[in-house]
Amino acid sequence: MSTATETKMGIGGLLRRLLPQVTPYRWLLVITLVLTFAGSLMAQVNAVVLDRAVDAINALLHLEGGFQWSEAARILVLISAILLGKEVLAAFITFGQRFFGEKIRIHVSRDLSLRVVDRILEFRMAFFSAAGNEPGKLQTRIDRGIMSLSNTVKNFFIDILPLFTSAILALVLMYAANVYVGLVATAIIPVYFWITAVQGRRMKGWRHRVFGTHQQLSSGILNIIESMGVIKSFNREQVEASKQAALQEQSTDQQMQTRRISFLYEGLKSFVEQIGTVLIIILTAYLVLIDYPGMTIGKIMYHVMLFANVSAPIRQLHRIYDDLNDALVYAEGFFGILDADAEVEESGKHAPERVEGRFEMRHVEFTYPGGTHALRDLTMTIEPGQTTALVGLSGAGKSTIVNLLDKFYQPDSGTITLDGVPLDQWDTRALRDNIGLVLQKNHIFSGTIEENIRYGRPDASQEEVFEAARKAFIYDQIVALPDGFNSNALQFSGGQQQRIAIARMFLKDPPIIFLDEPTASLDAIATEQIKNSIDAIKQGRTVIVISHNIGQIIDSDRLYVLDTGHCVQQGTPAEVYRQGGLYKDIFDASARSMNADKIASTMEAPSR
Repeated sequence: MSTATETKMGIGGLLRRLLPQVTPYRWLLVITLVLTFAGSLMAQVNAVVLDRAVDAINALLHLEGGFQWSEAARILVLISAILLGKEVLAAFITFGQRFFGEKIRIHVSRDLSLRVVDRILEFRMAFFSAAGNEPGKLQTRIDRGIMSLSNTVKNFFIDILPLFTSAILALVLMYAANVYVGLVATAIIPVYFWITAVQGRRMKGWRHRVFGTHQQLSSGILNIIESMGVIKSFNREQVEASKQAALQEQSTDQQMQTRRISFLYEGLKSFVEQIGTVLIIILTAYLVLIDYPGMTIGKIMYHVMLFANVSAPIRQLHRIYDDLNDALVYAEGFFGILDADAEVEESGKHAPERVEGRFEMRHVEFTYPGGTHALRDLTMTIEPGQTTALVGLSGAGKSTIVNLLDKFYQPDSGTITLDGVPLDQWDTRALRDNIGLVLQKNHIFSGTIEENIRYGRPDASQEEVFEAARKAFIYDQIVALPDGFNSNALQFSGGQQQRIAIARMFLKDPPIIFLDEPTASLDAIATEQIKNSIDAIKQGRTVIVISHNIGQIIDSDRLYVLDTGHCVQQGTPAEVYRQGGLYKDIFDASARSMNADKIASTMEAPSR
C-alpha cells in the first residue's frame, strides 16, 4: 500500500484547485475586488496631482506679472486637501479590502481543515501504516498544507490583485501620456518575470528537500516525546539530541542554500528594476528638452511615480512567488491526501437487524503495507455463541486476524464471510456496531472519564455509564476522585485506563467481542475481577480471545494455534494439548514461568 498520491501542479493548477474553495464566498470576493479596483485608482492620485502641481508651480514662476503668493497658497491648499482626502478615503478602502480578503482566507483555512479531517476519517487503516504516513509526517503535511494554501489565498486576493491592478492602471496612464515611455516600462516587465521563473525552477528541488527535512524533524520530535520513558531509562538523551542536531544541521544547510539562490536572483531583479527607472527618467527628460507635444517638467515626476506603481508588483513578486512555490510543495502533499480515492475505506450495503457471529476464513493471504507477510493460506471457522482462542508466539498473526475481521484491512486473497456473507459486502458501520474491541493498549481520549466510557454508546444514560464502570470494577476508584466521573481520564494509570476501555465495551454490549490481551496491564486481583465480568458477558456471544494468559484461553470452546501466519493446530484446549506440538510447548512454558508447582504446593500447605 502506497502513500497518498502527490499531485504535481503548477501555479495555475494550484489556483484552479483553490477556486472551488473561494467560490462559496463569492460576495466577499466581489466586495474585495471592487475595493481592490478602487484602491488601485487611489494609488494613481499622487502621480496625477504631482504632475499638475509641478506644472502649475512652474507656470507661477514664469508669470509675466511676477510670482503671486495668493495663487501659490491656493494651489498648495488644493493639493493638500486632495492628498489628505485621498489618504482618508484610501485608509477606509484598504481596511475593507484587507478585512474582507482576510475573512476569505480564514474561512478557506477552516474549510480545508474540515475537509481533510473528514477525508482521513474515511481512510482505511492501511493508509496510516504505510511508509510516509507516520503521525508526525502526516500532521506536517496537513498543517503546512493548510497554512500555505490559506496564505496563497491571502497573497492572491490581498496582495497580488491590488498590486497588479494598480500596475495595469499605471501602465495605461503612462501609455496615455506618451507611448514611448509606456513601451520602455513594458519592456522591463518580461525580463523581470523571466528571471523570476528561472529562480523558481532553480529553487524547486531545494524546497522539496527542505519540506522532507521538516517532516523528519516533526516526526523525530514526536517520537522523542512518545518514547521519553525508554530514552531516560537507557540514558540515551545525548543520542537522541545528536540525531536531532544532525537533522537541524541538514535543515540549516538546505535553508541557507535556498536563501543564497533567492538573494542572488533578487539582487539581479532589483538591478533590472533600477535600469527601468533610469531609462524612464532619461527618456522623459529628453522628450521635455526637445519640447515634445504634451511633455512638461511635471511629466518627469509623473512617469517616475507611475513606473514605481508598475514596478511595485516587481518589488513584491519575489516574495509572493517564493510563497507560491512553497505552497506548491506543501499543496502537493495536502491535495494528495484529498485525492487519495483508493485509500477510502470500502463499504457494502449488507446490514441485517440480527447478527449471528459466524466467521469463516478460507485460504486468506495478507501482507502489511510495510511488507510483512502476516497470514499464509489461513483457513478457520469462528462458531457463533462460542469463545475461540487464538494462540501463538509474538508475530504469529493473531492480531492480524482481528484486524481483518473488523475490516481494518482487506486480505490480499482468499475469502472472509460473516454469517455466510462476504465481509466486503457488509456495511462497515453496521459491522462495527456489532463488534466490541478491547486491545492490549486502548486509546483514551482527552476528556472526562464519563465521556470516554460513553464513547461506547453516546446515547447511553448516566446510570448505564455507571453500571458499565461497575462491571469493569472501576466505579469505586472513579467516585473516590474529587470530580468523580468528570475527572480527566488521562490522569489514570495504564491499568485503570484499560478498565475504562473495558467499561466502554460493556456499555456498547455487542453480539461479537474481540479481546486482544484485555488484561495485560492489570494486576492479579483486577485481572480476576475483569475475567469474571468478561465471563458473564460472553454468554450467548461470539468471542475471540488473544492472550498469553493460560487462564483466559484454557476455558475457551475452541482454540487455534498459529505459527508465522499458518494455522498449525486446532480443537478444544484439552485436545490440542494432548496433540503435543507448539501449544503444549507454550502451555508448559507458561506454567513454568508462573512457578505453577510452587504455587500449587503453597496453596495446598496447611495454614497456621
